[in-house]
Amino acid sequence: MLILAILMASAACGDRTTYAPPPPPKVTVSQPVKQSVTDYLEFTGNTQAINTVQLKARVEGYLEQVYFKDGDRVKKGQLLFLIQQNTYEAKLKQAEAEILSQKAKLFHAQTEYARFSKLVTQKAAAQTDVDNWLYQRDAAQAAVMSAEAQRDLARLNLSYTKVTSPFDGRIGRRLKDPGNLVGAGEATLLANVDQIDPLYVYFTMNERDLLDVTKDTKESVDAVIRKDIPLYLGLADEEDYPHKGYLDFASISLNATTGTLTLRGVFPNPKGMMLPGLFAKLRVPVTHEKSALLVPTVAISYDQLGPYLLVVDDKNVVQRRGVKLGTEVKDLTVITEGLQQPEWVITNGLLLAIPGKQVTPVKASASNSEQPPAPAPGGQLKKAAP
Repeated sequence: MLILAILMASAACGDRTTYAPPPPPKVTVSQPVKQSVTDYLEFTGNTQAINTVQLKARVEGYLEQVYFKDGDRVKKGQLLFLIQQNTYEAKLKQAEAEILSQKAKLFHAQTEYARFSKLVTQKAAAQTDVDNWLYQRDAAQAAVMSAEAQRDLARLNLSYTKVTSPFDGRIGRRLKDPGNLVGAGEATLLANVDQIDPLYVYFTMNERDLLDVTKDTKESVDAVIRKDIPLYLGLADEEDYPHKGYLDFASISLNATTGTLTLRGVFPNPKGMMLPGLFAKLRVPVTHEKSALLVPTVAISYDQLGPYLLVVDDKNVVQRRGVKLGTEVKDLTVITEGLQQPEWVITNGLLLAIPGKQVTPVKASASNSEQPPAPAPGGQLKKAAP
């Protein structure tokens, strides 16, 4: 037993080992990307038809025909409704007959005036007869003009029995069915037509953004508008801004209540995919292209002092670097101050990196490197102030 105890004690003494600290944690690093960027302001707005017309019955009669289906695309001049015509055709014939009657009276008065004018020189007629026929001639001329005006009015009323589209667009549902009396006492609304190619988009800009635009461009709002500044639009279900248009209008003053300026953009819509009343995201370029440093947005952290990056120095020690942020391009963000291009920024493993402590940096692979995506179109976004 004594020998066994001695052996066990010897084994216990030989099992002692020294403590080895764990290696520094691994983090993924990459260098900032240098790229040309353009600053943008971002807004929200609503689409609106460039023209909206209420089709109304301008003459009284029974609605005879409807020549479209609800929601159809229509062309300028296309016949849409037909109102009872026989009454107006008869009135037109009556007006044309009245013209013939008045022209006959005019011819008779002209003949008599010429005859009595010769007789008075021969002392075979009185001057009062000449004056009377002169009056009859002038009155007949006026009657002819009045009859022609009545004919034109009758022809115009007849044309009103055909209701046509004033432009290419899209028509809503019909509001009156054939057989109904329309235009009795007041113009009857038959349908609405919207012109949606091109399409308007209205949005508002606050005072601070307006001052930024005029400061950056060093031009008045009117001068900016006259340059047809490009606009980029995306719908609610679109991540990007695939629709390109231009800025064509700005209100002459700010709204005193909201402190905003109303602006309008124009966007082509040849296929009619965008409809009036849609929510729209807009961005407006406010500066020319300039060179900037960009880092992955996921590498940016925030604390009470503001945004910062964690960088690795030449001794693999983590350093906190306070930065100023600029605009964004997809998953990249512009760094305007606080970072140099050769530095290595931690992009993955931020929770393992402690300022002042060593790490094991692993350079991002080519497939994961933060190469700048092709800006679409023109670069990044700068969110408008709320």
